[in-house]
Amino acid sequence: MPEETAKNRLEAENLQLRQAVEELSILNEIAFAIGSQTEVDKISELIVGKCTKKIKAEQGCILLLSEDQNSPFKTYVRKIEHASKVIPIHLSTTLMGWMIKNQKPLIINDLSSDKRFQNLGVKEGNFQSLLMVPLKLKNKLSGLLCLFNKEDEFSPEDQRLLSIIAVQSAQVIENARQAEIETKFQEMERELLVAKEIQTRLLPKGAPQIEGFDIQGYTLPTKQVGGDYFDFIELEDKQLGVAIADVSGKGMPAALLMANFQATLRNQSLAKISPAEMVVNCNNSVCKSVEPGRFVTFFWGALNCREKSFTYVNAGHNPPFIFNKKGEISRLSDGGLILGILENSAYGQKKVKLNPGDLLLLFTDGITEAMNETQAQFEEERLIKVVEESRNLNSDQIIKKITQEVLVFQGLQPQFDDLTLVVIKVKE
Repeated sequence: MPEETAKNRLEAENLQLRQAVEELSILNEIAFAIGSQTEVDKISELIVGKCTKKIKAEQGCILLLSEDQNSPFKTYVRKIEHASKVIPIHLSTTLMGWMIKNQKPLIINDLSSDKRFQNLGVKEGNFQSLLMVPLKLKNKLSGLLCLFNKEDEFSPEDQRLLSIIAVQSAQVIENARQAEIETKFQEMERELLVAKEIQTRLLPKGAPQIEGFDIQGYTLPTKQVGGDYFDFIELEDKQLGVAIADVSGKGMPAALLMANFQATLRNQSLAKISPAEMVVNCNNSVCKSVEPGRFVTFFWGALNCREKSFTYVNAGHNPPFIFNKKGEISRLSDGGLILGILENSAYGQKKVKLNPGDLLLLFTDGITEAMNETQAQFEEERLIKVVEESRNLNSDQIIKKITQEVLVFQGLQPQFDDLTLVVIKVKE
């Protein structure tokens, strides 16, 4: 009897040793295989492939936690071990919810008799058994490693092995995922830099040099590319077209819409039509080309340099200011709706006289709605004060002064919106 007991003990120790060797072997295989891989799907495929083959499961998959409330897990990779036409298994929200709540291994060898999941409605031939273990990072659930339909039954040893693999794999997968995010971010940064260069080329190359006037424009995008736009366009009869616009949104989508709008505007400026007719055509073009919810606030004016007059149309944009020598301020608000809301909308135009010493200021809401740390806005009152205090400067200096005051006002608060200004001074 003692000899038999010793023999049994020896066999048990040998079995444990073989299991340990097998575990180390598969861990070494996985470590070696993924050592040369950097992509999440390839790393995950290697891990799932090794696990399904070692544990003799029909299928396996890795699910990574996502921020989508309706679909908490994203299937990153799926592996079907057998060559037969097996239907890919899709986990129900009930099973995924159980794993999110409990965050511990789950073995089911007969799903039909498991009282916890009897309402799953699993069809025969899909899956009858499963083994799922959590992937965790710093004790926080990051995903699931799943196997389905073992040839016999999933055992505690299978669970132990899969759990060890999950511990070793979680950080590797996360590192690869973060590397992919960083790579995509860098690619996006490069694309934005290219877009910024293209957008910069679309803006005026310099300020118009017109006798009797001092004109300047400037834009500071909140990102590499933005949705603000200003332009100076030569018109017939030696008139100057002056435009300022604010496209809804920010970043690349806004920049693309802005570029499209600029092409439309410049094309319309070639036609011998009134400012109001031109804005009508621009609105119809925007209505046809943008998706619902996108729009453009737009101000367009034709500066008659000989008679010193300005005929304008305001399409829902911040009304520009005219400051005269007496300290009086007027607003240019006549026009109509913002562009892109209603096709064939009517627009009115108005002509104003510009006198020596007058200062015309066009701006976007990024100026007046700039916020500081207390969420207070810069507002029109501060803008008016800055202009009144600096109106004896030239147009370029006035723009720099306004921009500086806005940035100082914001303090440590990040710039929320593009800042765009156009200043036209009538020389005395």
